[in-house]
Amino acid sequence: MKKMNRDNFFTYSNESNYENIYIVLTQTKTYPARAIRLYTQEPYAHASIAFDENLEEMYSFARRGVYNPFNAGFIREDIDKGIFGRYRSTSCGIYRLKITKEQCERLRKIIEIFNLNKEFYSYNYLGLIGAAFNIPIRSKNKYFCSQFVAYVLEQSGVHIFDKSYALVKPRDIRINPNLDLAYQGRLSEYRIYKRKVRMA
Repeated sequence: MKKMNRDNFFTYSNESNYENIYIVLTQTKTYPARAIRLYTQEPYAHASIAFDENLEEMYSFARRGVYNPFNAGFIREDIDKGIFGRYRSTSCGIYRLKITKEQCERLRKIIEIFNLNKEFYSYNYLGLIGAAFNIPIRSKNKYFCSQFVAYVLEQSGVHIFDKSYALVKPRDIRINPNLDLAYQGRLSEYRIYKRKVRMA
């Protein structure tokens, strides 16, 4: 069984009390994603959170359409449509995180609040710039992608970052010792990979 480093995590003595969620890091070939990668020298520029291993229920803060990067906010993402559908060569790292069922239930409720009020949320461009300079910029209705992932985890009682959620970047997810890398490769090939694993 795996034991977490932090005081509020547990030894997994009863697997039935836990569920897996997934944090997905991606790198598309959009101009903003390329610019972020060039600046950070990191393999991924975008972060999402999903409730299932097939990524059928995945959420983030990103552009609402395909072509306008400034029309952005809370969205439910589809790995076969939208930006991911357009850029089939999108690379990804998919990380698995085991949390308690109680934490997962809280997380679902928090995501549902975002979903019910999605028209009131927008992208935290200023916060993204602030995070680059280690300056936390919070806004009640504005988030950037990795800030959103860190925020909803924190609000669910899942504390895996040693910094303010407003400063969490994709790199902090990629190197986080509490996460298990489940897949790395092209996002468009992920479900094919999962089917092969099941059949093996």
